[in-house]
Amino acid sequence: MAPEKESNGLDNYAFSIERAEHFCELPDEKDGLGLSEKDCRRKPVYCVTDVPPWYLCIILGIQHCLTAFGGILAIPLILSQGLCLQHDGLTQSHLISTIFFVSGMCTLLQVTFGVRLPILQGGTFTLLAPSMAMLSMPEWQCPAWTQNASLVNTSSPVFIEVWQSRMRELQGSIMVASCFQALVGFSGLIGLFMRFIGPLTIAPTISLIGLSLFDSAGINAGNHWGISAMTTVLIVAFSQYLRHIAVPFPCYSKAKKFHTSRMYIFQILPVLLGITLSWLICYLFTIYNVLPSDPQQYGYLARTDLKGDVISQAPWFRFPYPGQWGVPTVSLAGVFGIMAGVVSSMVESVGDYHACARLSGAPPPPKHAINRGVGMEGIGCLLAGAWGTGNGTTSYSENVGALGITRVGSRMVIVTSGFLMIIMGIFGKVGAIFTTIPTPVIGGMFLVMFGVISAAGVSNLQYADMNSSRNIFIFGFSMFSGLVIPNWIIKHPSSIATGVIELDQVLLVLLTTSMFVGGFFGFFLDNTIPGSRSERGIVAWKEAHHDDSSETLQSSEVYDLPFGLARFSTSSWARYMPFLPSTRATPQEHPLEDMGSSQTNEEVRKPDPAQITIGVAM
Repeated sequence: MAPEKESNGLDNYAFSIERAEHFCELPDEKDGLGLSEKDCRRKPVYCVTDVPPWYLCIILGIQHCLTAFGGILAIPLILSQGLCLQHDGLTQSHLISTIFFVSGMCTLLQVTFGVRLPILQGGTFTLLAPSMAMLSMPEWQCPAWTQNASLVNTSSPVFIEVWQSRMRELQGSIMVASCFQALVGFSGLIGLFMRFIGPLTIAPTISLIGLSLFDSAGINAGNHWGISAMTTVLIVAFSQYLRHIAVPFPCYSKAKKFHTSRMYIFQILPVLLGITLSWLICYLFTIYNVLPSDPQQYGYLARTDLKGDVISQAPWFRFPYPGQWGVPTVSLAGVFGIMAGVVSSMVESVGDYHACARLSGAPPPPKHAINRGVGMEGIGCLLAGAWGTGNGTTSYSENVGALGITRVGSRMVIVTSGFLMIIMGIFGKVGAIFTTIPTPVIGGMFLVMFGVISAAGVSNLQYADMNSSRNIFIFGFSMFSGLVIPNWIIKHPSSIATGVIELDQVLLVLLTTSMFVGGFFGFFLDNTIPGSRSERGIVAWKEAHHDDSSETLQSSEVYDLPFGLARFSTSSWARYMPFLPSTRATPQEHPLEDMGSSQTNEEVRKPDPAQITIGVAM
């Protein structure tokens, strides 16, 4: 039975914090009075603009990196199949290092110049689906000899050109499509997009991202179903059954000296713990020859020594750079396919901004901050394309949830995470170690991860009236069409023959991308079939993602540009720049000060950082 815990308001329990009365103080917007005891417990220990001690920043920064570990690592491993790199572990390690490096760089840009909230950036599955659809086109299908490990010479110029030509095609398409995202963000058009996009468009789009990747999960898990099942069971047990179990850990504080404190480690790092334990068991099975050593036998791919030479071959230091795979090429089909994923990523990020602001003690993001955040994500995708990750970047919902667990909303922690990911990307051995994870372990992780992505899409239907036959038809038809049409087109690619090769390629990529087909039907039907805004879920959607565009002193402290750039907002031309605040409110005193409070925000005493450290001491 789980011990008594305090809720943080999100059904999450990380660790107990003593002296909760010292949490970050925020005014009560309804009556201007102080916060109740219950509200105080839900407020973050460190707000957006606070700077925790350096060691706490490092510890919490490491936790954010580990939280994003599964999503960031999965993308290059899946892409390696379409890039014909299944048997080239060294190149896979370079891709992993590159995506970590770019994710860290984009995180720093987003936190410093973008929306300025503590939100981590990383690879996105919304671009993975159209990328795999593009690589499955007849001209980009992998040659048969690349599927046989005994025939692959990773240093051969022929093999290098096979995978680099595909990567360059992805790079060019991502870079062009990212310009569209930057334009939509910095021009303020994202507000116009959101006016026509509701839950019935988002639900099938996001759900089909996970469902369309079932084949990749099955292929990896099928290499050894026992190991895959063990990984899945461990992750499910940690994240669902044991999440309220507190594990005692030794710690030290000035007040209590050496003592033990309880930490909800299973809830904080379930994916990492599940993968690590399965990885360790595979290693033990390998050294004791429990797993077969014959490549023709079932279960051989669960061994951990298949890519052992990769670690020795990988350099200690490798600095990723733009154009490292050659000059990017562009195809019209690839651009349109990636653009479908970009639109989905933008809408998802807007929701993440509001959730992040709520959990980090910041006011709701104003329009100029949202515009700047979406635009900066476009810049991030542009950089990811230039560096050659084979993917873009987006805001990570998992790390937004971590803010609710730790109740530390300081953006300095995310800045630390950005620097840590850059360091991980520079150390070549780090990426090489990750490539030794057996494919059945990866398959077990995919079973959980892709299932959660699919369910996350369906969860958007909570805003719509699902007792309405209209909404049931739209969602059901969109989902089923998103599965049927791409499946048929993949089996009959020659059926698209308009006489214009470029148009054929565009249609082939779009119609084999499940999220585009389902999202298109959801968008078209939801905006053409008569229905009230309440029935469609638009009213509840807007309330959940309420946009408060008022310019208070508090919001300016959070969302204004740094390094003195905010002074440009006072210029007369600032109102023509949707990513700049055009007006500044008159500074108002803090409501707590009106009641005679003698403490300013800076004087509010913070809890002992050692008490927070125990929550992420791993």
